[in-house]
Amino acid sequence: MDPGSADQGPAQLRAQSFSGAVDMDEDVTYNKVEDVVGSHVEDAVTFWAQSINRNRDIVKIGCALAEVCPQSNSVFGNLDLNKIYAGLFSEDKCWYRCKVQKVVSDEKCLVRYIDYGNTEILNRSEIVEIPSNLQFPDVAKKYRLWGLQIPSGQEVTQFDQGRSFLGSLIFEKEIKMRHKVTYQDGTIVAQAEYGHVDIGEEVAKKGYAEKCKLPSNNNAPEEKKMDPEQLGIGNLKSPIPLWGHRPNPSAFTRPKGRFNGRMVPDLKAKTLVAFPKDRLAVGDFNLGSHVSLEKIKQDQKLIEENEKLKSEKEALLESYRELELKVEQTSVELQRAKTTSVELTKHLENTLHMHVGTRMKSLAAKVEILKEVRRANINVRCGDDLSDAVKVVAEGHLVTPSSLDKLEKIWEEYNLAQEKIQICQNVNEGDILIAKRNEVRQKLYTAVEVFIVEVDELSLNKRLKTLQELSASLEAVYGQTREVTNAEEVLQKFYEWKHGKRQEFNRVRTETDASLRLLTEWFNSTIKFFDLNDEESLNSEEVIGNVDEILEKIESDVCKELEISLVEQGDVDKEIILNTYNRVLQKIRSEERLIAIVQAKYKASIEFKKQIVEWLDKSPNVDHLLSIKKTLKGLKAQLRWKLVEKNNLEETDDCDESEIEKIKEEIIQLRHCVFEKIYHEQEEYEKLTSLVQKWFPELPLLHPEAGILKYMNSGGILTVSLERDLLDAEPMKELSSKRPLVCSEVDGQKVLLKGYSVDMDTEATVIQRAARYHKAWRESKEESGLLPLMFLFLCKSDPLAYLMVPYYPRASLAAVQASTPLSAEEALKVMKGVAHGLRTLHKADIIHGSLHHNNIFVLNRERGIVGDFDFTKSVVKSLVSGLVL
Repeated sequence: MDPGSADQGPAQLRAQSFSGAVDMDEDVTYNKVEDVVGSHVEDAVTFWAQSINRNRDIVKIGCALAEVCPQSNSVFGNLDLNKIYAGLFSEDKCWYRCKVQKVVSDEKCLVRYIDYGNTEILNRSEIVEIPSNLQFPDVAKKYRLWGLQIPSGQEVTQFDQGRSFLGSLIFEKEIKMRHKVTYQDGTIVAQAEYGHVDIGEEVAKKGYAEKCKLPSNNNAPEEKKMDPEQLGIGNLKSPIPLWGHRPNPSAFTRPKGRFNGRMVPDLKAKTLVAFPKDRLAVGDFNLGSHVSLEKIKQDQKLIEENEKLKSEKEALLESYRELELKVEQTSVELQRAKTTSVELTKHLENTLHMHVGTRMKSLAAKVEILKEVRRANINVRCGDDLSDAVKVVAEGHLVTPSSLDKLEKIWEEYNLAQEKIQICQNVNEGDILIAKRNEVRQKLYTAVEVFIVEVDELSLNKRLKTLQELSASLEAVYGQTREVTNAEEVLQKFYEWKHGKRQEFNRVRTETDASLRLLTEWFNSTIKFFDLNDEESLNSEEVIGNVDEILEKIESDVCKELEISLVEQGDVDKEIILNTYNRVLQKIRSEERLIAIVQAKYKASIEFKKQIVEWLDKSPNVDHLLSIKKTLKGLKAQLRWKLVEKNNLEETDDCDESEIEKIKEEIIQLRHCVFEKIYHEQEEYEKLTSLVQKWFPELPLLHPEAGILKYMNSGGILTVSLERDLLDAEPMKELSSKRPLVCSEVDGQKVLLKGYSVDMDTEATVIQRAARYHKAWRESKEESGLLPLMFLFLCKSDPLAYLMVPYYPRASLAAVQASTPLSAEEALKVMKGVAHGLRTLHKADIIHGSLHHNNIFVLNRERGIVGDFDFTKSVVKSLVSGLVL
């Protein structure tokens, strides 16, 4: 049985002897007498037994389960503890009815075989459903000996002996039971008699149980509910061993399809072999005869000896089978060896006839391979490629330009001066810092000229290309690199190793060449000897001579050279080569980094000299920008005047349509000029921004009226020259549910003006968020997947900020899907653009937070872009708005 089916210890069982409440409804069974057969023993006072009247039922159940269970489904899911299943008993692999007592794990359950009383842990695959006609009450009942209990503090050994003793008295024997009390759990307390022997008295005499106070039939004790971990376990003097470690663990626990051979259900033939009722007990005796305790002991001893003999018989049979298998295997191996010997003999006989030809063919094949090897480049074998690499790295190594350190120091000084000017807020202090910066700039210019003259860019590029090609060829052969210590020692070891390898290789090759020359001379002599027209007299012994020794020597030398050339190198050789390779790669990488530094500094120096040369004796000014602003101011004034003039003419009763049309043309022309100047203004701002960032950080400080810093902080999106009243705007009522939207036209392009209410606090936030969005779009522009921002400007009369974006009529995803839905292919293209737009935003650490079908635009049904969002709202508010939409 599985260890999980081990019985409770003696302390627990004693504590439970009369802990179950008596079922008063069954008092009618008091002193009822029935004949039963013992089927399972739990302890010295508790056992399971089957009514003698149910013998045929057991046989029928076994036959029915044998037919039904192999085709039934294994259980799964939650198991019903009150339902009857069938379990495959591990010892005889037969099916028996059972109930699940406990789910041990996902795969294992503890079950009780209800027709026998024993328990076992089974896999779920060994438990199956059975039909309703087999769902009837248990055949086996649980009995407890009347007036007895397990002694307190009983040791495990005595507990097992008591269990075995009770088993010898009742197991598969017909017992007469006199009912006394029935517990609520169904346990029957009864007086058991086997012939004239009182079984309870015999158990008590042996000391395996003790007398206890008998419960009154009229006043039964109430059931005690106790924690199983508190039922006297502390009284045990040693822990209870697992079931599998107890002697003869299944002697009184197996479900039996038979009773000692007297009733056997032949499941294959579906026939019943009955047994007479008077031969149920073990041994040849009658129930009515006097059965002494000595007779019972003899029966028990016979049972034990029988079990021992059966075990010995099984062991001998197993040994016999093993020996028989070994003999059979030996016979097969002998026959196989004999066959191999015969085949080898035949092969040798055939080989001897062709020995010379076979040997010459083998030698020719090896020589042919050697020719290919010699033609091939064997430099790798001797490390010649690494020697060449070391030579290249050492001879052409780049020396750091002498002017580089001085140039870097002056450049650091120049950058520090620029940073101080950038953070300066005072004009007077700024003038001092600018003067110092100009002195450093002059020094830097001189150092740059010296550095440019010293560096040969063409040589640098050529050297870098050589190193890259060399590293690529080495990596293709040796793979990845690793760190190496003791660099000089590594190279020294490599040179010593290479010298030794080269000497060995040359020696082997020389010996091979000598052997082949000797064979050639032998062939020439042989040709002369077999030439009948040759007059030179040669002796056959002299010609043939020691040809076998010559062939043996040639084969040895050729194989040795092939081994050196082709066989994989040893671990020591590999370690030396790889260390050398890693050291060479380290030198190459170090020189490549130095070249990269020199090249970068050279390019920066060339750029510095090119751009700064015109500003050495002067500083940039903002005159051109201010001139553009002045021109813009005049154009805007003319435009406003023309707008007023047009409005006045339209309000008069006798207005001249031709005059109005003329004024409209002038307005269009003026508006075009305004935007043209605004574009020029932005271009000038971009130039000044570049100068501020690279060479002249003092410009915003010296010329605050130009508004350079404000333009830079807005990322170039903010303009102060554009105003709402200069545009011919048409309200978009259908789109103005959340904020005022107006439509206008700029240089032939439809645009939308989005109005945002701002105050002193939110104005800077709006500019900052719009600048980040505009910067993300500007880096990729058309490929960004975002709706571009054209202008951001502030209203002078109202607390409003206006954002100008392109207007795509009826191009939102909602409008497109409502009119002519996209095909699957078109939708894929559009959503790919949307995904690209979100990727652009996320790369810039911007969370859109307001993505919906009205804020995605479909361009030409093949490209999708993500619209802008409300720059006045925080990320949380934008997310909430997006969820609402």
